[in-house]
Amino acid sequence: MKYQPNMIYGTAWKKEATADLVELAVFCGFRAIDTACQPRHYREELVGQGIQNALVKNNLNREDIYIQTKFTPQGGQDPSTIPYNPNDDIAEQIKTSFEVSKKNLQTSYIDSYILHSPITPYPELSKAWEVMESFVDAGEVGQIGISNCYDLSLLARIYHDAEIKPKVLQNRFYNQTDYDNELRAFCKSLDIGYQSFWSLSANPHILASPVVQTLAKKYQKTNEQIFYRFLTQIDITPLNGTTSKKHMLEDLDIFSFVLLQEELDSISVYINL
Repeated sequence: MKYQPNMIYGTAWKKEATADLVELAVFCGFRAIDTACQPRHYREELVGQGIQNALVKNNLNREDIYIQTKFTPQGGQDPSTIPYNPNDDIAEQIKTSFEVSKKNLQTSYIDSYILHSPITPYPELSKAWEVMESFVDAGEVGQIGISNCYDLSLLARIYHDAEIKPKVLQNRFYNQTDYDNELRAFCKSLDIGYQSFWSLSANPHILASPVVQTLAKKYQKTNEQIFYRFLTQIDITPLNGTTSKKHMLEDLDIFSFVLLQEELDSISVYINL
């Protein structure tokens, strides 16, 4: 796919229900799916199965679905299920993981390939990035990025050093990191897409705020719909991990209305803008 999605279905912690939920998400209208080659928290092979089932049942082509997966370094893996040889150097680990992902997802092309977390020391991260760049050069990956990176200086260094620049930053969206305000400004200035996870679960105080409740009544939407719409209007692509068909349909309906600038400003107060 050649576009940046405005909402992505997240598949972490779905376990045996993963395939059915991915199929349901596509049926409801999701056209972007996020996963990882990390058996500890994801069933990537069931994501692939769910996508294939959805393509057939909804008369879609592979090109209709944006698939995003990740290389997860050893620190994020369960030692008993690492999908590559941990004794290999970082370059071989990533190459092996990438091949596993393509097999799991039943595709020869990954739209977005992400480093699940920064790698230390920096020369190892640099080597990892070069391998990911090679996937883009080979036409097997559309874009590359990084997740769980909350250090602006590190992201800036990656951007400066990279031949192929990061196009995605995927982070937890919460108060402890000041909602990544500086990072998001950096991303916006360089056309790096910012993706948020834990957008709802980390922010119950915003969902329950008088401002959001008032807007929900005005637009006849749920509090969650108001907050998701707010995020998309300030250039954030939220991951959505709901297991409810009702919520899937509601959350994809957020593009049926537009919040006014003063309404965006009233919510922005809660994220320190």
